[in-house]
Amino acid sequence: MAKKHIDERNLETIPTGALGIIPLKSCSKIGKEVDKYIIDWREERQHKHEDDITFKGYSRETFIIDAECPRFGTGEAKGVINQSIRGYDLFIMVDITNYSLTYKLCGMVNHMSPDDHYQDLKRIIAAAAGKARRINVIMPFLYEGRQHRRTARESLDSALALQELIDMGVDNIITFDAHDPRIQNAIPLHGFETVRPAYQFVKGILTSEKDIKIDADHLMIISPDEGGTDRAVFLANVLGVDMGMFYKRRDYSTIVDGMNPIVAHEFLGSSLDGKDVWIVDDMISSGGSMIDVAKELKKRNAGRIFVIATFGLFTNGLEKFDKAYEEGLIYRLVTTDLTYQPPELFDREYYIPCPMAKYIAYIIDTVNHDTSISDLLNPYNRIKDFISRYESGALTDEDRD
Repeated sequence: MAKKHIDERNLETIPTGALGIIPLKSCSKIGKEVDKYIIDWREERQHKHEDDITFKGYSRETFIIDAECPRFGTGEAKGVINQSIRGYDLFIMVDITNYSLTYKLCGMVNHMSPDDHYQDLKRIIAAAAGKARRINVIMPFLYEGRQHRRTARESLDSALALQELIDMGVDNIITFDAHDPRIQNAIPLHGFETVRPAYQFVKGILTSEKDIKIDADHLMIISPDEGGTDRAVFLANVLGVDMGMFYKRRDYSTIVDGMNPIVAHEFLGSSLDGKDVWIVDDMISSGGSMIDVAKELKKRNAGRIFVIATFGLFTNGLEKFDKAYEEGLIYRLVTTDLTYQPPELFDREYYIPCPMAKYIAYIIDTVNHDTSISDLLNPYNRIKDFISRYESGALTDEDRD
């Protein structure tokens, strides 16, 4: 997405309200990066509209609103917004997976869980108390997104959370790579966007690796299970390569840790002989399934294996991936920075990061202007243009930014 195009399109409209960004503590790092991008862009545009009253406050030293969620000794908390937000178009950012944050509970140290982060989000919404013109929530990893459908007598947590946010006055909910996009059916009359970072994956890999051959003879996209086939189908079609998938054969007679254990991974697809393989999924939790899939691919004589996921949760640490890399099972590990990343991840030579702050800044800037984000959600043309420059050796420093 060319910045010049974004500038021209957004300046055709008046902002919905003064822009305000509230990155909760879980999102403070990426929130500051988003803020910096928007400050720079609007400073460049400001000279054209500096005397227009409708653009008053359009360019500021920061768009971050001073807000916090202090806690009492019992562990209870409250949301506090320390400056006026009347008439603001608020964007509240929260990472519900950030386990690095702690709080005191009767003298004991507790790590914040997704439930704690979700409650803090609601507290800030409640603190806004109807004063904001519009409230938008950016929640990269959708709260309870894996509990998106009911298959037994069980709770339907994700749908309930979405309805609760809408009832509290949230106008738009923006998430990334929802485990099942159909969860938006829980709030069919309200704004919900699920964004997939396919362009950032392609960009991250191609700027890191100089010898990728993008054709059906040298590259294949793999879905590790039947639930993620649409991700793999899209990427395979854009790149013009073949796609394959695994389906998990489970033992439905037993339950281990709340799930039926996987007995085997069965493969559907064409020959993998010597090809680079990109395994694409929405998340890496413990990493066990991804490693199992990599083993099956190597049995079928696959070449270099790239493990790609929007969210790298690494709930059991990085040891599995260290071992898999040492054994030659995987070649590269690729994730975004939309969720908390342990510092030691960046020490791994096999890791390729995909920064997302600039993309989020584009989305916030565009939504604030009430203009369409359809071209931001569909990266087809951007991927095609990037591949064309990659294959012709014409990538610039700006492309790598």
